[in-house]
Amino acid sequence: MTDRAGIVLVDKPGGMSSHDVVARARRALGTRKIGHAGTLDPMATGLLVLGVNAATRLLTYLVGLDKTYEATIRLGVSTDSDDADGEVTAVVAADAVPDEAIADGVQALTGPISQVPSTVSAIKVAGRRAYDLARAGESVELAAREVTVSRFEVTGTRREVGVVDVDVVVDCSSGTYIRALARDLGAALGVGGHLTALRRSHVGPFAVTDACGIDQIDEARLRGAAEVATAVLGRFEVSAQEARDLRHGKRLSGAAGRLADGTAAVDPEGRLVGILERRGADVKSVMNMAEGS
Repeated sequence: MTDRAGIVLVDKPGGMSSHDVVARARRALGTRKIGHAGTLDPMATGLLVLGVNAATRLLTYLVGLDKTYEATIRLGVSTDSDDADGEVTAVVAADAVPDEAIADGVQALTGPISQVPSTVSAIKVAGRRAYDLARAGESVELAAREVTVSRFEVTGTRREVGVVDVDVVVDCSSGTYIRALARDLGAALGVGGHLTALRRSHVGPFAVTDACGIDQIDEARLRGAAEVATAVLGRFEVSAQEARDLRHGKRLSGAAGRLADGTAAVDPEGRLVGILERRGADVKSVMNMAEGS
């Protein structure tokens, strides 16, 4: 059993749930204390960020990071899940939809938008997952949420009889459903649409090109808590005495001005002390790491 702590990047294959990947990692690393920062649907591939042992405490700060996806949207076919795993609900010939109309539809879904998540999602409604309600045949109405799509770029189109496959790259805020973008683009064009491929390439500063395969988790490099926290939150250098004070719940008097460099407190030995927040002119640790982590 490992007592090592850190973050491991995994390239999730298609056909596996995020929970399946966590279970595989628990076996590979010999510890139960593993979590992930952001679910990927079974059909999706790409970057899954796992926290191991004490570093699971950092997942709170990683789950809200912006993300980048590469996807394929099929126009002309709608499904009940807004992706290829669902049942077809409508077919409308889309091969005559011009590229200019697709570009206009994509532009309208770029920037701050109000998005209704896909019905088949993990969002809870009255304590139950929306996908469980949908599969049980119950009516599911999800509230719209504000998200930001900072890039929605068409990288290619392929036309076949009745359908258009549109390859896209999407940079977006956490909580954005790419399936919903596919659905809404198809609806705006009057032909329907669903997602046929999805790959997550980035989570914040972390890239899938640095990730290990599902069978290499036991050999993967565990990124230390200090490395990960400073990459996401910026580095706040503290002395040995300041580190002791923070770990004992004390504030650093008059240190708020130093937060401009970051909020991840790192001691002289390069260990993560904790995550800091401003308290007037002072700073205080709101999440402490164990000294040996």
